[in-house]
Amino acid sequence: MLKWVVLVVGIGANAGASILIKIAVSRIETPGISWLDIALSPSLVVGLILYGITFAAYALALAHLPLHVVHPVLTAGAIAVVAASSVFVFNEFVSLPVLIGIMLVSLGVILITIGTKQ
Repeated sequence: MLKWVVLVVGIGANAGASILIKIAVSRIETPGISWLDIALSPSLVVGLILYGITFAAYALALAHLPLHVVHPVLTAGAIAVVAASSVFVFNEFVSLPVLIGIMLVSLGVILITIGTKQ
């Protein structure tokens, strides 16, 4: 059970990192904001820390689950969370084909996890 919790933590950390880095770099168009300001911004720093947590969770999950499960679940899970977050956090438009694709990817992840005997 703990191995799946670690994987979910990895998904959340991965998605959180992407969202925070998007927040940090979205300020680049603001007058007076330099790349140094962005590099030192809390959202970018925390985003990078979350990527480190993602890597640690990925490595820990690999110690207990097969690669063919860990990689697709972590990647696809993060894709689904980031896509949903992009709508709610950044008001980005997600088309119907993209939504269908996310649902198909999610279905694939469900089938992978159900088919895993570990």
